[in-house]
Amino acid sequence: MNDEKKKQGISRRQFLGYSALGLAGLTILPSWAVDGVRIAPSDRVVLGFIGLGRQGLSDFRGFAGCPGVQVAACSDVDSMKIERFRKQVAEWQKTKGMNPRCDGYEFYEDLLNRKDIDAVEVVTPDHWHALMVIHACQAGKDVYCQKPLAYTITEGLAMVKAVRDNKRVLQMGCQQRSGKEFQKAIELVQSGAIGHIDKVYARVGEPPTPLNLPEEAVPANLNWNQWMGPLNDPKIHYHPDLCPPISLNPEKNETLWGAWRWYQETGNGYTADWGAHMFDIAQIAIGMDGSGPVEYIPKGYNGTQYATMKYANGIILTEQPYLDDNEDAQGVRFIGDKGWIEVARGYLACSDASKVPAELAGQRPMTDAQREQAKTQTAAQRSQRGEQNRAGALAFEISSPHMQNFVDSIRSRENPIAPVEVGCSTNTLCCLANISRELNRPVKWNPATLTFPNDKEAAAHRLYHYTYRRPYSL
Repeated sequence: MNDEKKKQGISRRQFLGYSALGLAGLTILPSWAVDGVRIAPSDRVVLGFIGLGRQGLSDFRGFAGCPGVQVAACSDVDSMKIERFRKQVAEWQKTKGMNPRCDGYEFYEDLLNRKDIDAVEVVTPDHWHALMVIHACQAGKDVYCQKPLAYTITEGLAMVKAVRDNKRVLQMGCQQRSGKEFQKAIELVQSGAIGHIDKVYARVGEPPTPLNLPEEAVPANLNWNQWMGPLNDPKIHYHPDLCPPISLNPEKNETLWGAWRWYQETGNGYTADWGAHMFDIAQIAIGMDGSGPVEYIPKGYNGTQYATMKYANGIILTEQPYLDDNEDAQGVRFIGDKGWIEVARGYLACSDASKVPAELAGQRPMTDAQREQAKTQTAAQRSQRGEQNRAGALAFEISSPHMQNFVDSIRSRENPIAPVEVGCSTNTLCCLANISRELNRPVKWNPATLTFPNDKEAAAHRLYHYTYRRPYSL
């Protein structure tokens, strides 16, 4: 393969066809020790990470707290992020008495070709999720996939098929499902604690907007063509907000989340970014896991105040503030004929306060005024908090029951708490909400047949299915 074709990634799209060629110089990891205790090969779980931005680093620290886990390889289109990740993994490995080694790859197929890796995390921009997850399943790897599952509805359906056909375990990065406050809220709703549910308010945030960033020169350490991958839109060009840069000397990490989320050419906005969390909790609580609404009405249509989704059982889900005095806080309110329940990260409340254990009540999300007041804290207080955060990051011992659930599922071969079907149904909901918004009219959907009843325009929308940029194909 000549250098130009390697840069374009053309021959790599046929990864599975030549995977038997193998990669030179790879070694199977032997039994290894953690804190002096030897871990048998049958008990360890060897991970590879695909996507090494700020979310990838955070997730690594979560997995680092799971007993019996090793990290052997990583992949990213930015060479600096590979170097940063390898350094942090090596520091962690040394604290555990492991041999410090984490191999880095520009092309994720090379990582998947390794026989010693049991599972991978896919924590890339959404438009890459489908191909990476499908290829990982075909290569015999289990997958932890960050939310949302995919960029389009068709991609999500193809991912479900790949997971099941290849008998793989897939855990969605919907960690709220493993949060005690959310589990208690779900339990209360399903036990009838607030009676029959009529309405659900889920605040997730604004939908995506058209891409309006100016084009800038691509840095030498970034393979922009590989970042683009299957995206097929000539309007997309490099801007540092889409793939936030870092530096190693001096050390400077990302100053913002990748803005690809907020533009409709590259993502699905808060609708999917936080909808994958809050809509997910709404659906499981009302018994609609794996299903979804049958009608979507966009905000503003015939005076509709909030984006509205109707279920066949009569429940109405609206994307609207769940707190009366804090319209930006993300969370969920369930409204029944006997009361209400509010839940967000670190917060749980009920119209009957006796139903909420004190240890789960947490703190109500701050209002704008409270946030402004918090900004007045002294520089010394901010500095102290920053030192504590850095110390915690270096400890690599962040408790993550959601990631532990994935590791346990790899060993048991049973479904995790957020399996692929869950990710697919929530992703479908988010895509349909954006389809109705872009069409500026109601859209009906059949969750059983996964079709638009008599609606060719909706079925032709790019968020249902779009043609990949050559030579990529789904």
